Amino acid sequence: MPRQQIHSGTGGWLFLAVVLTGYGISFLLNPESTTEAFTFFRRVMRQVLPVLGLVFLLLFFANLLLAPAKVNKYLGRESGLKGWLASVVAGIFSMGPVYAWYAVMAELQQKGMRTALIATFLYSRAVKLPLLPLMIYYFGLSYTLILCLYLVVFSVISGILIERLLPQKI
Repeated sequence: MPRQQIHSGTGGWLFLAVVLTGYGISFLLNPESTTEAFTFFRRVMRQVLPVLGLVFLLLFFANLLLAPAKVNKYLGRESGLKGWLASVVAGIFSMGPVYAWYAVMAELQQKGMRTALIATFLYSRAVKLPLLPLMIYYFGLSYTLILCLYLVVFSVISGILIERLLPQKI
């Protein structure tokens, strides 16, 4: 199924007008609740905007540094073992909320990154390096190493399965 195109038009402005009108009516009917809702909205936006800024920054650098030929070479069909390793290691070292990575992965997919490597990257994010010392403290070194090994192995297996179920669109 092709990716939907974003069309410029009046739909976004119409939605904004409807929302602002709804807030205006709500404020007239119940000013306290509306003020509380707006305060909550501001608090959420303060948390989300830095992440969105990071996403746009990552997308900017991805567009600047990663030409489709480079993505195909290192993360495409012919990437081989180095693509799998790069995907696992990048997933383990990636930080922040996972939704911040969705746009970056979509951009890389458009440039030729394999679906399998995207799934592997997302799955291997389950290994959290900053939490490993705490995990070792509570569960022991053996358990932590075996769990991390399973997470890495199953990230590759899930990538292979995803690619077989959802072939590359590009």
